[in-house]
Amino acid sequence: MSSATTEAAAHAPTASEYIVHHLGHLSTRHQDKIVDFSILNVDTIFWSVFAGVLGCLLMWLAARRATSGVPSRFQALVEMVVEMVEDQSKAIVHGDRRFIAPLALTVFVWVALMNSLDFLPVDLFASIFSMIGIDIHHRVVPTADLNGTLGMALGVLALMIYYSLKIKGVGGWIHELFAAPFGIWLAPFNLLLNIIEYAAKTVSLGMRLFGNMYAGELLFLLIALLGSTATAFGFLGQVVAGSMWAIFHILIVFLQAFIFMMLTLVYIGQAHEGH
Repeated sequence: MSSATTEAAAHAPTASEYIVHHLGHLSTRHQDKIVDFSILNVDTIFWSVFAGVLGCLLMWLAARRATSGVPSRFQALVEMVVEMVEDQSKAIVHGDRRFIAPLALTVFVWVALMNSLDFLPVDLFASIFSMIGIDIHHRVVPTADLNGTLGMALGVLALMIYYSLKIKGVGGWIHELFAAPFGIWLAPFNLLLNIIEYAAKTVSLGMRLFGNMYAGELLFLLIALLGSTATAFGFLGQVVAGSMWAIFHILIVFLQAFIFMMLTLVYIGQAHEGH
């Protein structure tokens, strides 16, 4: 073994260092506290905006190329997704759906595209940056960042409150906060229960998507480490396990997008109904 090879092996990161580096964010500065709203994860912002723009572009292309004759495969796929979302919104939300159905379609496409970024090789951007002499943290999947998923969940919370105010009025919504579900005589307990309900919906919505995508990303990293063993078992294990997990992960990617969309519809639908 040459001295250069020996030196490279000596400076190679350990398994824990490899995982920690790949799970680090490209942030405006280092985070020292558990909660610090002054820090921005630039990679999460960039890739979430990228997925949103890509989703809008795909929907625009589908609408522009739509024909009344035999549809192309792309048009048929988009029509299936639109019809699925429309059916679900019609069954869940009883009211004006002119904004809600497109919102649900946007949520599904956006989350599915963000989740699909997990199919990119885990070392792709690390290799690109290393070739130009840059060693930085960079994570591609926005939904594997708790900040990203909780941000979307807060957006759903804002819509829940908006539709509650729109359907029931300010007085009706405030009365519901204090009177439901046990009557006005238990107003303090009702208010506490409703606040907890709003908080639980928001946190569970964001945590569910984050937990599934974070676990999937971590498993891809562990599988990638098999290839570093430099043995036939490690190479074979990486190929077989990586292929099997990637195929199974396709289901997770679109299932989590569907669940996030469905819960968004359910929560907005509940805002249309009174206790």
